[in-house]
Amino acid sequence: MPKGTAMLNRRRNDRNDRNNTSHETSLIARGTLIRGDLRFSGALHLDGRIEGTVLGEGDDAMFTLSEHGQVHGEIRVPHAVINGHVTGDVYVSTRLELAPQARIDGDLRYHTLEMAAGAQVNGCVSRQAEEAQRELPAPDAELDEAVPA
Repeated sequence: MPKGTAMLNRRRNDRNDRNNTSHETSLIARGTLIRGDLRFSGALHLDGRIEGTVLGEGDDAMFTLSEHGQVHGEIRVPHAVINGHVTGDVYVSTRLELAPQARIDGDLRYHTLEMAAGAQVNGCVSRQAEEAQRELPAPDAELDEAVPA
């Protein structure tokens, strides 16, 4: 085995184990066309084409769009690796990786982004911050007492 090969394979396997805890992967093969919305849990690997919304259910849902894959519609997932063409808005709540052949024609919202040289986003790009605190904390009892002047 050439030097460095074990390291590359280990890294790839570690990444797959970390991102996909459910071990169930659905594959949509090249040449397949789906018209309509698609909901999935676990992992979805798309080599074909979807015309509709792609919705990942669950915190560990992972969507992978290969260099052959296409989505014409909205994508809403927690984790994604995109290396194909998306025409529509993309919402990734946890982590998004844009590979070198990724092309998004639409708006992009993400929490954490890794973008390779060559990837394209033609639209607005914005980071989703952590959810803002909705209530102020209760004041301390000591601070409520009147202070003489």
